Amino acid sequence: MAGGTSGARILGAALVAAMLAGCAGSGSEEPPLDTFTAEEIYKRGEFELESTGEPEEAIRYFSEVERLYPYSEWAKRALIMQAFSYHKAQEYESARSAAQRFLDFYPGDEDAAYAQYLMALSYYDQIDEVGRDQGLTFQALQAMRVVIETYPDSEYARSAILKFDLAFDHLAGKEMEIGRYYLKKGHYTSAINRFRVVVQDFQTTTHTAEALHRLVEAYLALGLTNEAQTAGAILGYNYQSSPFYDDSFRLLKGRGLSPEASGESWLRTVYRQVVRGEWL
Repeated sequence: MAGGTSGARILGAALVAAMLAGCAGSGSEEPPLDTFTAEEIYKRGEFELESTGEPEEAIRYFSEVERLYPYSEWAKRALIMQAFSYHKAQEYESARSAAQRFLDFYPGDEDAAYAQYLMALSYYDQIDEVGRDQGLTFQALQAMRVVIETYPDSEYARSAILKFDLAFDHLAGKEMEIGRYYLKKGHYTSAINRFRVVVQDFQTTTHTAEALHRLVEAYLALGLTNEAQTAGAILGYNYQSSPFYDDSFRLLKGRGLSPEASGESWLRTVYRQVVRGEWL
């Protein structure tokens, strides 16, 4: 698709490029593209991608193949290459549009999995730092899930799984950032609500240990010792080697407390599920 091409293929594209550029080199305008075959225009687009690395001209040629030869095999190839080229140019909305057209026209094609992956990637590659709005992260998660569930045996499913996990972790990071802000400001209930989301909804991410430790801090600040002890108990069971557990243990010990399940809060339910395996 957009991968490595043989020397013969590049040479063929170069010959087409020379044909298209010949008149321009002698002071004339490029011949009208409709005087060339679909294959010749397509190969010119490939040549632009492979020789210059600049996708803009490639997009023009691939678009012309689709316009001039809309029902040809070359138009189908050109459409998926449009999606790839738009993504390479960081024109993500156009990349999604081209990929969606490919899926609409050729849902059973062997490149349909790649088109769906390009759609997901166009969302994923727009995910910015944690502090920004996370709407694109949700869209990336949804699109990656489609790749994983619809094309589980494709070469793109494994990459989609990895990026799904990273995007999921990114959302948890957003919750942690807000929770830490509230905790620092002394808004303990608001902080607890954010850390609770991480513990309940993002248990598989890298942020869970810290979320449990911050819950110990926040609950102790509110004088809710049962909840603090239970958070410490879950932290100790799952992350005993974590420095966050060491910090929580010292905090609890400083109050004459120990990490143990106590009381009947939402954390006690998590404790039953995670530690005792009571998934009710």
